[in-house]
Amino acid sequence: MVEAIAVTGVGIRFRRNRGGRRSFKDLFGRSERRVRPGEFWPLRDVSFTVQAGEAIGVVGRNGQGKSTLLKLVAGVVLPDEGTVKVNGGVAPLIEITGGFVNDLTVRDNVYLTAGLHGMSKAEIDRRFSDIIEFAEIGDFIHTPYKHLSSGMKVRIAFAVISQLEEPIILVDEVLAVGDKSFKEKCYRRIDELLAGGRTLFFVSHNEKDLRRFCTRGLYLDRGKLVLDAPITEVLDRYNADYNSH
Repeated sequence: MVEAIAVTGVGIRFRRNRGGRRSFKDLFGRSERRVRPGEFWPLRDVSFTVQAGEAIGVVGRNGQGKSTLLKLVAGVVLPDEGTVKVNGGVAPLIEITGGFVNDLTVRDNVYLTAGLHGMSKAEIDRRFSDIIEFAEIGDFIHTPYKHLSSGMKVRIAFAVISQLEEPIILVDEVLAVGDKSFKEKCYRRIDELLAGGRTLFFVSHNEKDLRRFCTRGLYLDRGKLVLDAPITEVLDRYNADYNSH
C-alpha cells in the first residue's frame, strides 16, 4: 500500500515566555535533546505511518498535542525535531471559518476560500451551486459574511472544504458544531469521501464519531504516542486511563 502520511521522531517546541536574556550556548549549543527552562514540548518522539485509504482517530485529553499534530500534518507548523512526510494534498477541516472575510459576500468568500485552497475559477464555477445547495444558504449568496449566524458560517466553510479533491482529509472537532440535520449531512459526506478511497485523520472527543469513521487510533498523552492500535482498543485504554484519574 501507499503511505499517505509518515511521521518520524517528531517533536515541536514552544516557549512559555520570551523574556530574559539567552546565552550564546542557548542560541547555538548542540544540546537539542535537553529541555531548557521555559520550554514546553507539546509533542516529542512521535512516529507512525498512515496508509492511503485508512481512517485514523486521534484521542487524548485536552492539551496533549492532538491539534498540534494535526497542524504538523497540514503543514501549518513545522517540527523542531523529526520529519513529517505527506503524500498528496490535504483538505483541512481545521478552524474552518478562519480566513473568511467579514465584509465580503457569501459568494465572494466561496470564490476566495476555494481559490486559496487551490481550486481554479472554472472548478469553482462548476461546483458553486453544489456548495450553496449543501450549505442550504441560497437566499444569502449576496449577504455580507459578517451578518450570518455562526451556524451558517460553519455550513459554508464545510461545504467549500468538503468539495476539495485532495486525497487526505484532516478533521479537528468540526463535527461538534451545527444543528442535528446538518451534522447528519456532514456525516454522510465524510462517508462518501471514505468510500471513494480518501484518507481520514480525525481528532475528536466524540467516541461515537470515532467508532463510526475510524478503524485505527492513536492515543496521545503528555505529547507522547502511548498507543497505536485498532480504534476500539485505543478508546478502551483511553477511557480506562481517564476514569482512573
